[in-house]
Amino acid sequence: MSYGAVPQNNSGRSPYGNTDLAYTESSTGFINPRGPTKKKGVSPWIKFGVPVLIVVIIAAVVGGILGSKAGKKDGSGSTKSDGSSSDPDASVDPKAPIQTATDILVAGRFATATQSKYMIPIYPSATNTVLFVEPTIAAGSKKAWPEDTFKPSNPSPTQVREDRPRIIAPQYKWDALPNLIRSDPYLQTWNDTILKNATDYMSKQPITYAMDGDSGILDNAREFKMRIKAFGYAYHMTQNTRWVDRAWEEIQHVISDDFGPANDTKWNPTHFLDTAEFSAAFGIAYDWMYAAWTDDQKKTIREGLIEYGLKHGAAVYAGGTTFGWWTSNITGNWNCVCNGGLTIGALAILGDDTTSTASGLLGKTIDNAKANCALAVMSDGSWAESPNYWYFGTTGHAEMSSALLTATGSHYGLLDVNADYWRTGTFHMHVYGPTSLFDYGDHGPNKFSTTANSMMLYGDLLDHPEFILHQRDRADSAEPWSMFWYDPAVAGAYWSNQKLDHFFENPRVQWAAMRSSWTDDDALYIAIKAGQNKGHQTHNDLDVGDFVLDALGTRWAGELGSADYLYPQYFASQEQNAERWKWYRKATVGQNTIVVNNGNQNVESAPTVKHDTSDTAQGSSTVLSIPKDSTAFWTADMTSAYFDATSVKRGARMLNGRTQILLQDEITATGTIQWRMHTNATVALDSATTATLSLDGQVLKVSMVSPPDGAEFVKLDPVRPAGMPEPLEPDQPNPGVTVLAINLPAGSHTLQVLFNPQWPGMKESDYVVPKTVALDSWSLRSHD
Repeated sequence: MSYGAVPQNNSGRSPYGNTDLAYTESSTGFINPRGPTKKKGVSPWIKFGVPVLIVVIIAAVVGGILGSKAGKKDGSGSTKSDGSSSDPDASVDPKAPIQTATDILVAGRFATATQSKYMIPIYPSATNTVLFVEPTIAAGSKKAWPEDTFKPSNPSPTQVREDRPRIIAPQYKWDALPNLIRSDPYLQTWNDTILKNATDYMSKQPITYAMDGDSGILDNAREFKMRIKAFGYAYHMTQNTRWVDRAWEEIQHVISDDFGPANDTKWNPTHFLDTAEFSAAFGIAYDWMYAAWTDDQKKTIREGLIEYGLKHGAAVYAGGTTFGWWTSNITGNWNCVCNGGLTIGALAILGDDTTSTASGLLGKTIDNAKANCALAVMSDGSWAESPNYWYFGTTGHAEMSSALLTATGSHYGLLDVNADYWRTGTFHMHVYGPTSLFDYGDHGPNKFSTTANSMMLYGDLLDHPEFILHQRDRADSAEPWSMFWYDPAVAGAYWSNQKLDHFFENPRVQWAAMRSSWTDDDALYIAIKAGQNKGHQTHNDLDVGDFVLDALGTRWAGELGSADYLYPQYFASQEQNAERWKWYRKATVGQNTIVVNNGNQNVESAPTVKHDTSDTAQGSSTVLSIPKDSTAFWTADMTSAYFDATSVKRGARMLNGRTQILLQDEITATGTIQWRMHTNATVALDSATTATLSLDGQVLKVSMVSPPDGAEFVKLDPVRPAGMPEPLEPDQPNPGVTVLAINLPAGSHTLQVLFNPQWPGMKESDYVVPKTVALDSWSLRSHD
């Protein structure tokens, strides 16, 4: 099992639908194509953080090169317009230094390759004080978008611009786009990818209706939306109506008697995400291809959108439905996606809708989203649900905000009613390690064209160009929204003057990210959390103290992610006796933390944390020389998360110029104690207190420092230990995963575990053995 792909349970049932072309999700957002039938038994999972295959959306990769760190190619045999070669016989060194800044089409694309395992950008080894400056958006730049002349003095949600399109991509942007593409290497690559994807979708059959239990037809809706966006984009860029014809085929199909029930529940309003995503897609189709539709086609699209989508949204806001729960105190992705989809659909047909359904909805969705969706970002920028659900929530929020801005001239507070909303871009940057996300909690359903491109919109509108620069090098950047949310006038490097550490202190999650570099894919990274075990829209695990660890270009400690969403009562409760907590991947034993008495943590956890950092920041180079005294640490009192314990504390710190990591636990418990870490590595137990982990041709040595009497490493299978309550259905298997564990008896113990990545050129004598310092006495200089 590799961390990041999507599991099946041992009945062969997937949690994420069963379509003719589904994409299983990884913690990086990408994905494993699978067919309509699934084998029983072993999951296609799990490599921590790793997509098994690349989704079609990233067919053209960052820098024009797809491969490993050795610089493998994409195999297309073409030379790209930015000058980069994709000749399969070409020899490419992705870490070759940038020699000159004179050719912006070459040096302007900072990532020169995409690493094939984790789909993260590879940067050249370079110092460039011209290009790698602090992020900015250049005022008055010739590369900037022209100014929008639509500037109503008193914007109203029901007063829209006269020209089409009005949703996200007004005509003035379409007019400017060809010239911008010619001068910008990112836009060039994204444009090529979108057109290739549209061509791929063209040859496929219309999506197959597949009701996936309580998960509905969400995969169908999101794949339909992905196709419609691509067809609409291709139509505008080519002016070829074959794309309109193909979109029409899809549209007719999803409102026909061949698709779902032959009544007004065709888009499954009881799982309203499905209805919302279909509504958004119909709105995009209606608006983006408005000039090409006949009057009869427009009427068909409008009537279908109202009958199967907007009518149900109006019923939700009128009250009395059983499926409108997402409108009340739901600070998470459901509120964002549902309100966003209804808003896009309503804006698209406003003025043509004679039923007043669209205008009525716009009087409801905006205020509701401001009171719920916009508050899903907490005071420190963390997303309330999980890092993967950030993608769904911010995409819905960004689509809604952008559609309102372009169609009516205002976002009506969606972007600033929460004064801390901008911080969610910082959250996303730090939760993304050198290989993949710190992907605690549920990973969610298939993403399709749900991406992190909200970073581009937020970076532009909230004045944080580092968000744009970070996202533009990511493998999920190539889709239609990026073509209009990206500001080509952005300049600089996201890592320039960017601190290596960040501490997120909101009590809901309480987490830290510490790293040795922003641009070295071999960098050392640890992310670790405390936080509350409630309040995450039932998408969390019982995981106080959980951590992930990256080094040498691979993930050594990783997350198992979602269990089967179709398990009975999986989302029913977050209370202590909830069925959810009986499944291995949600239970405390399934996390990289301390387990006491083989039991789950207390759902009423309320840890406290402290931390400090030397504030090391990266400069105008992709190569960072770390001072020996550069460090950071984070400690948590986790006692409230445990039964049968009077004190449980955990701390993590960077050592030896950020080349080693110390993880320290101080525990007093009346039950047995177990330290656990899930890994894809091959584990060799060298002695009772040392282990060698091997993965991807790299080595990590793990050792105990001054171990308690009787402490020894053991290897375990990732299964529930005997005596734990049985879940209603069996756990999924977790193939390819080993649990490295340490067992201790009841009592008081200090456990120090030292992680030593075997860095090239670093001798055994270069590693340090830290002294023992009580967690309460940790400081920046306590381990000198």
